[in-house]
Amino acid sequence: MQYRRLGKTGLMVSEIGLGGEWLERHNTEECKAVIDRCEQAGINILDCWMSEPNVRSNIGKAIAHDRARWIIQGHIGSTWQNGQYVRTRDMSKVRPAFEDLLTRLQTDYIDLGMIHYVDDERDLDKVLNTDYYKYVMELKEKGVIRHVGMSTHNPLLAQKVVKSGLVENILFSINPAFDMLPASEDINVYFAEQYGETTGGIAPERVELYKLCEQYGVGITVMKGYAGGRLFDAKRSPFGVALTPVQCIHYALTRPAVASILVGYDTPQHVDEAVAYETADEAAKDYATVLAKAPQHAYKGAQCTYCGHCKPCPKDIDIAMVNKLYDLATMQPTVPASLREHYQALAVKADACVGCGGCESRCPFGVPVIERMKKAAELFR
Repeated sequence: MQYRRLGKTGLMVSEIGLGGEWLERHNTEECKAVIDRCEQAGINILDCWMSEPNVRSNIGKAIAHDRARWIIQGHIGSTWQNGQYVRTRDMSKVRPAFEDLLTRLQTDYIDLGMIHYVDDERDLDKVLNTDYYKYVMELKEKGVIRHVGMSTHNPLLAQKVVKSGLVENILFSINPAFDMLPASEDINVYFAEQYGETTGGIAPERVELYKLCEQYGVGITVMKGYAGGRLFDAKRSPFGVALTPVQCIHYALTRPAVASILVGYDTPQHVDEAVAYETADEAAKDYATVLAKAPQHAYKGAQCTYCGHCKPCPKDIDIAMVNKLYDLATMQPTVPASLREHYQALAVKADACVGCGGCESRCPFGVPVIERMKKAAELFR
């Protein structure tokens, strides 16, 4: 495993890390198996943005024997309310949620305290000019968090934050498809037709962000490196061609200022597939030749990456899982029985959607969730 300096934090992080969100769907033993394999591979950085209590506890149990070897990205403002994830700046919710993170991870400090998920100017103003930011600084002064970071999907906002000197690292979504999207804080135009059907290269706002991070010593950790696995299938990839995990990892790690790509793993085998990058030859890493032969990069129709930011749902629908099952089912000529069984096992199904639109307002990628819930309900009926 190769290690890189995470900007001016000085932390040396494994260039392939652990993004914990998929561990939410696994029990204690399964989580431990994944984390043990990560340790064996030399992975030393993990991100826990999830507020769900069980996954926090499972991660804590798995790393308790050697907490000091792990560099933890823990998020401030990711809360668990009425059985669901809720992003908030309400200090009556933020403070106990962060204390819960410390307790369940069995630690008294977080290496990278992340200002959780800021994508627009109004929310940034809410973050910086309220007791929320004072709390972050209080944690920093006490050494409860060692460094301050921020997670965002918006390159323009990220540029502003980097220039301000407020943070030492950025958790940012990077993959070939996202890099070629138009930058905006309006998530509804990310895939708007006005941008055309093809792209000529990386969006300049993203190029500028990577350069600024390099210039200001702000390290980048990468989320959404696989675009929810969509890039592995030619039918679902916006390029019309398939990439491999190794190619996606190489793409992210060749961006300026990137220190680590945080990959989501369902199984130890997924860990092996990612760390195969460390021994891969240049031919295996070559994404450029594949993309050069791609028919196009289409901006039409935003796609779900199953990130979970659509929550909370007033009906408690697991929107990310419904979307994943729907996408898998529509790749087949007929819906496989196994997928029907997985769908039927969901506690709340897509037809419970009331069309309130709260999920769509929170989605970083402009996914038409209400429409997809209707389609999923019909498909699996």
